[in-house]
Amino acid sequence: MTFVKFNQAPAVKSFGGLVEEIFNNAGFNKAWKDDFHTHDFYGAYPPVNITESKDAYQVDLLVPGLSKEDFKINLENKTLTISAEKAAESKDENQKQLRREFSFRSFKRSFTLNEQVDAGKIQAKYENGVLKLQLAKKENVQDPAKVIVVE
Repeated sequence: MTFVKFNQAPAVKSFGGLVEEIFNNAGFNKAWKDDFHTHDFYGAYPPVNITESKDAYQVDLLVPGLSKEDFKINLENKTLTISAEKAAESKDENQKQLRREFSFRSFKRSFTLNEQVDAGKIQAKYENGVLKLQLAKKENVQDPAKVIVVE
């Protein structure tokens, strides 16, 4: 699976973001390219973990506080887009807000998939605040060995 970086991240980068960008652009970890840099815990974009086994890729997004109905997952032209939008909370006129340290934000992340991913076998599951996508790999059908006779 290959990821393509979309230039929609804020212009201001932290020192860690700069170091990560230098290493990513210098050829390290070319197998995976992320679309966005995560700037803080569930700031603009939820953090993601990606693992690979011989049969599939596993993509885990940390998105607490949502329900499975809030997610929209779309695959178009090898681009996997994961988004979520939670309806705004209704405000009670009789209550005065004293402090607000968190809110539920909408997000949208896109990843470009390579030819190894079997689009018909993508599965998604949401549990304990983590959206888990299982991207099955296509079976490699190799031609049988053939002996070539020299004439």
